[in-house]
Amino acid sequence: MAAKKPAKRKPSAAFMKPMTPSDTLAEIVGSKPLPRTEVTSKVWAYIKKNKLQDDKNKRNINADDKLKAVFGGKKTVNMFEMTKLISKHLK
Repeated sequence: MAAKKPAKRKPSAAFMKPMTPSDTLAEIVGSKPLPRTEVTSKVWAYIKKNKLQDDKNKRNINADDKLKAVFGGKKTVNMFEMTKLISKHLK
């Protein structure tokens, strides 16, 4: 009996579907529709470019004015909470 090949994992269609960012989020990632994965990547690029990651606890993001608007006015957000807050800005 031949060994069964492990099934290749397909990316979830929900993650790949282009979503339109809100005006607030568009200031960071641009206004054209993007998949969630791309939005998260662009937000991380913005965070790294502007050195917004906390020095002591790398999981925390210290928001500047643009990110604070996306994060609902919160000054510090952890990376897990960030994805939840960003998803509110996608349609």
